[in-house]
Amino acid sequence: MDRRRREGAVLIATVRTVAETGSTNADMAELARSGASEGLWLRAERQTAGKGRQGRAWQSPLGNLYISTLVRTRAGEPSPATLALVAAVALDETARVFGVEPMLKWPNDLLVNGAKLSGILLERVGDAVILGFGVNLAHHPQDLDRRTTSFAAHGPAPDPQIFAETLAESFARWVSRWREGIAPIRERWLARAHPIDTALTARLADGSSIDGLFGGLDSEGALILRLADGTSHVIHAADVFLL
Repeated sequence: MDRRRREGAVLIATVRTVAETGSTNADMAELARSGASEGLWLRAERQTAGKGRQGRAWQSPLGNLYISTLVRTRAGEPSPATLALVAAVALDETARVFGVEPMLKWPNDLLVNGAKLSGILLERVGDAVILGFGVNLAHHPQDLDRRTTSFAAHGPAPDPQIFAETLAESFARWVSRWREGIAPIRERWLARAHPIDTALTARLADGSSIDGLFGGLDSEGALILRLADGTSHVIHAADVFLL
């Protein structure tokens, strides 16, 4: 089923829904290779091979949101990596429409009372960035190494299709702003994030960890950690946790 939303004559998004697939990100990557246009969204009611960051499995019970889209990058735009921040502010905006007020944690986690509400995965395919969203609407896992939550734990669970259409519209608006520069994205992200001086630990790809206090974002959206010796460390890629 396709749901099309238009603003005047401009196509904002097309949300295509299937009953089941392995991974919406994998499917969107194939569509990107075949020339799919920006603005296409693919939602699955259930995934059988969903994944999160660093190859982690993503549980996919019925009633939650599993959806992917793509952005075609162009010369002169902000770094494609900063689309992680765009995704976060768009999802935060959508969550608030449905009665939940999350807190953002770098780069794109939404937390409610410290528990994870969603996950966002970015992958590159040629000139396209694939963005996959997994949002705990009706259910949340209980057996992970971190606390999780869902919309249903705080009130009525949104209908996944309606939530998807709202997210697609919000994301389109924020991508348009991002193309003019990262400043408004950075400003909104910081307004929705945990406070400056929040204690964090960053687990790096080589297995090491860095502890420090949240010092904001640099001009390109990287995480600034203020260390105990008074210096600052800029993080471009890491798993970040509240201490």
